[in-house]
Amino acid sequence: MSKRMDGDLVLEIPTDIKSITAAVDYVMSRCVSCEVQARRLNLNFRVGLTEALTNAMMYGNGADPSKNVVIELVMGEGQLQATVRDQGVGFDPTSVPDPTLPENISRPCGRGLFLMRELLDEVWYNDQGNEVTLVLRLESGGAFEGSASA
Repeated sequence: MSKRMDGDLVLEIPTDIKSITAAVDYVMSRCVSCEVQARRLNLNFRVGLTEALTNAMMYGNGADPSKNVVIELVMGEGQLQATVRDQGVGFDPTSVPDPTLPENISRPCGRGLFLMRELLDEVWYNDQGNEVTLVLRLESGGAFEGSASA
């Protein structure tokens, strides 16, 4: 399900790991920017959004198919901002071990958070820890293309 209001794009998708690629592709197809931004959009933003959705579904919603994930996108003021919200109880992002430390190299957790922080200009969480906001700064603006439909 998607809707568009005042320049924002809002998607609600089921907790189904197979839906991530289609959701990210849909978001990317709606983002228009100059060619200079294409690489950052197609690499940094795509990977960051994919990681955020994976974490929301697998950890936040506990892979529960009865729960949904909401993606809200805002383009403006020279940046693209995506907020991903799950229906879980949340977590403390500071409690996740740094995956780059030698003692954590073989641990499976923390890599997605690390990638989001490295690839995007800003990453922050709400107080509950069930919502992450990703910001990619754009050099020359951009816009959403066309209108979204369900």
